[in-house]
Amino acid sequence: MSRPPSVGVVIPTRGDRPLPLREAVEAVLVQDYPGELSVVVVVDGAPACPVAAQLGRSVRVLPNRLTPGLPGARNTGIAACATDLIAFCDDDDVWLPGKLTAQVRALREAGGEFASCGIEVEHGRRRVTRLAGTSAVTVADLVRSRMMMVHSSTFLFERGVLTPDEGAPGGQNEDWDLALRAAKRRPLVHVDRPLVLVRWAGSHYAARWADRIAGLEWMLARHPELAVDPCGAARVYGQLAFSHAALGQRRAALRWAARAFSARRAEPRAPLALAVAAGLVSPSRILSALHNRGHGI
Repeated sequence: MSRPPSVGVVIPTRGDRPLPLREAVEAVLVQDYPGELSVVVVVDGAPACPVAAQLGRSVRVLPNRLTPGLPGARNTGIAACATDLIAFCDDDDVWLPGKLTAQVRALREAGGEFASCGIEVEHGRRRVTRLAGTSAVTVADLVRSRMMMVHSSTFLFERGVLTPDEGAPGGQNEDWDLALRAAKRRPLVHVDRPLVLVRWAGSHYAARWADRIAGLEWMLARHPELAVDPCGAARVYGQLAFSHAALGQRRAALRWAARAFSARRAEPRAPLALAVAAGLVSPSRILSALHNRGHGI
């Protein structure tokens, strides 16, 4: 029997949230994985030394040496690993027991390059399970839907195959872009069980509305197929409409909402954007209601 592949886990952070970071690291270190496992914490925008003192000697802590932001931090971590596989975990998320073993097994059995898994979304006191209903995620799946369960904290992939694009505006959608590029090579191997707890308490890398707009426009330019599928196009257009409405840019919100309705009359984000643009409800109230149900805009 061949040896289990070695795994390097990259955890980006900003350095001023010691408790959630420690929980994320400990959840990785207690995995029952039989192979070699190493953890690299990459500190973006803050000195690495204080973080290193908090985590102890079992974890390497490095400063982000590449482009400031999430993609650069992740690529710094990847460059520091000499392992067979790379895994990501955000500093406010937690791997659940058995996550790594299940994904490595599925990846080897399928002969794949890139794996994801189901998640539990935690917002306040609520937890919602998000599953894909499939063991293989294709380009068509990721075009039609963002597939929230294909989350960066679930990613496990062969080192040297792909890296996050540091050109992503504000680091936005670099994980969706990475998953799409991986799926264009080979379908993603998906373990459809909730093996990662994703906390929606507010990430250091949470998007500002202008960044969201730039990130969505970047994705449309990089992946033209997003504008071809009616459901996928309507979803992106609806997100753009909502983001412009949140910024008070009523004319742009109306324009994108019209495009969303044109692509798919039942697109739910368009009327939400119109309600925000009209001042009937705040964007934060809508987001809170969606997050309580384990959904985003």
